[in-house]
Order: sequence, then structure tokens, then C-alpha cells
Amino acid sequence: MQLRFFRKRPSDDKEPDAMTAFYSLSKPRGRWLNRTVLAIGLASLFSDWSHEIATTLMPTFLATMGVAAFWVGLIEGVSDGLSSFAKMASGYYTDKLRRRKPVAVLGYVVTALGTASFGLATNAWHVLLARGTAWLGRGIRTPVRKALLAGAVSPQTYGRAFGFERMMDTVGAIVGPATALLLLGAFNHHYPALFAATLIPGLLAAGLIAFAVRETVRKPVPHISFGHRLRMLPERFRNFLFAVGLFGAGDFAHTLLILLATHKLEPALGAPMAASVAVGLYVSHNVFYAGFAFLAGLWADRFPKHLVLSFGYGLAAVMALMIVFLPLNIWTLAAVFLFGGIYVAVEETLEDSLCAELVSAEQHGMAFGSLAAVNGLGDFVSSIVVGALWSSFGFNVAFLYSAVLFTAGALLVVRLKFNGPAVAN
Repeated sequence: MQLRFFRKRPSDDKEPDAMTAFYSLSKPRGRWLNRTVLAIGLASLFSDWSHEIATTLMPTFLATMGVAAFWVGLIEGVSDGLSSFAKMASGYYTDKLRRRKPVAVLGYVVTALGTASFGLATNAWHVLLARGTAWLGRGIRTPVRKALLAGAVSPQTYGRAFGFERMMDTVGAIVGPATALLLLGAFNHHYPALFAATLIPGLLAAGLIAFAVRETVRKPVPHISFGHRLRMLPERFRNFLFAVGLFGAGDFAHTLLILLATHKLEPALGAPMAASVAVGLYVSHNVFYAGFAFLAGLWADRFPKHLVLSFGYGLAAVMALMIVFLPLNIWTLAAVFLFGGIYVAVEETLEDSLCAELVSAEQHGMAFGSLAAVNGLGDFVSSIVVGALWSSFGFNVAFLYSAVLFTAGALLVVRLKFNGPAVAN
């Protein structure tokens, strides 16, 4: 029952529904590229710059210790597993805090220190410990950073904000390997100094989050068990996670594309030139990824997000089918790497922005943590399965497996019921 202190106007006969009220309250009060969005984007650039230097140098550093390739796979696998666990735990925990930002700062600092500590290693297990620590920090910060980003803009500009962050992150992935090559010559292969240099961009990233990101004090959610919090996530979000997981089970690591290009170009170009061309194609892949991440964000703010995401998933299927059915010369491979960069840009930007809309703001931490964990599990499964199928039956079977799952994921996303942003209960 409502009490009115003014004479009722004709327009008062119809009360605004919850969605209308939500949109009126959430209209952007300024530009979407505000101080917080810019700071988070720059932090992603600097942090990725830091650990991409270490990632590029890690295989050669391990080679100086005389360790087998097994250790590279073990280090990557354990690190990704720790990161996925940390993402889920962090998302659950930080929804209960009034301020999320200190957790994000902690994650960036741990990542920077863990990456720099590679230089202290004298055995492979030391590198495993350092990488695991760095990726644990990376997992802690990821859902928090995404929740801070979603809280800094209106739902109408989620796409641009997340696209900008993904673009900046990928610029770091391009600059990092180039910096590693420059530092190798400058430091004359002195690895402790090389890894210590990663502290500069790594700590700059932590400083940007600490001093440039603005976070308003929020009302924390009450303590609820982890399982119950999962069940509280909307049904449409759980359907979205299922589609993401199905797609992710086929979404192999794109380093396999480098292997494919090297293998196919070697007979014509020779091993050294084939390897160089394959790496060059991968760099172009990352350039297209960076360029299309923001463009995908613009599409997300203008068209239904689930349809744009389905387009990205479908483009992944086209890429895989090209590998299976077309002759793999240098031009076909260039198109494969181009499509690969574009679909990853659409995938990552749209998954994040759609995730932010499918749940209320109070559930952002848990939702982003769940999404990250599903993606991490998908990365783990897909790379193992695609690699095993390739080894046992050839690359055609491996990439056909991916194409089937990519197509299934795209169809599920198209069927996703989406009626606009979620609102708090």
C-alpha cells in the first residue's frame, strides 16, 4: 500500500516496472572510459607484459637446467589448476566484503613477486613453485577485477568496458615477448636480472589498482554456504555456463596452431623458416585479437549479446573446419590465425559482459569466479583431448572434434533466454 502526498497525475496510474526502474537508475552519468576503467585496462596491460616476459623466457631458462619437456607441461598444468581454484574461491569470498579492491591489489602483488622469483630458481621444482604462486595470485585477482570493472560502468556499456580491458591485456601479450627478446641481448642471457626486470610492470599494475581505481563501499551479501550460493545463481546463468563449458571443451590452446603451421610449412620452407613464419602468424593472431576485442565490445552494446557470442563461437567452428577440409598452405594458415584471433576476442569480451548482465551486482564475484573456473577446466580438458586425438588419429580428427563442440556451443548460446540485465532481489 502506498501513501501519496500529492494529487495523482494521470501518468501515475501505471507504476514503472523493475526493469524500467533499473535502466533509469543505471544510465551512465559520464563517459564509459572513466578513471577506473582506464586504470584497470592499464593494469591488465602492465601485468600481462610482466608475466609474458617470464612465460617467453621460461622454456629456454628450463633448458639451461637440462630438464625435459615434461616439466614445461607439468608447470603449466599445475599453475592453471591452482589459478582456476583460486578464481572460484576468490569470487565466492569477495562477494561478502564491503570492499573488493584490497583483494585485487593482493593478487597483483603476489603475481608480480611470484613472476620475479623465477630468477631465484636453480631447479625445475623451484620454477614450478614460483609459477604456481604467480598463477595463484592471478586467480585471486581475476573475478575481483571483473567485478570492479562491472561496477564502474552502466549495463549499457559493459561491452565497451570489457572489450577495452581485453584489448589492453592483449597489447601486453604482444609487447611482453618482444621485450623478452630485447632483454635477452641487453642482459646477455643473465636470467636473474631478466626476471627481476618483470617487477617493474608487475608492480606498476598493482599500483594502478591501489591508487587509481575507485570503488564505492558496497553492501556485502550475507554468509551463505558455497553450494547454496551456487544454487542461487539464476537458471539462465547456469545454462550459459553449460554452453561455455561445452565450447571450452573443444577450445584448444592456440600454441597448437603454431605447431600445425610449423609442421605444414616445413617441407616447403625448411625447419628454421617455417618456425619463424609460424611465430609471425601467431603474433598477427594476437594483433587481430587486440584489435577486435574493443570492436566486439561495441557490437555487444548494440546487439543482443548472446547472438554476438554465438557468432564468435560459430567463427571458431569455421576456423576448425578450414583446418580439416582446406589445403594448408601459407594463405590458408594466415586465414586460420586471423579467424582464431577474432573469435577469441569476441569470445572473451562477450562472455565477460554477458556474465555481468545475467546476474545481479550482488552476485558478480561468484558469477565471474564460476565463469573463470569453467573456462579453466575447459582449457585443461580441451588441450589434453585435442593433443591426444592429434597424436593418435591425426590433426583432422582432433580439429573436427573441436568443430563439433564449437558448433554445439554456438547453438546453445542462441537458445539462451535473455530478457535484459538482472536486477537485485
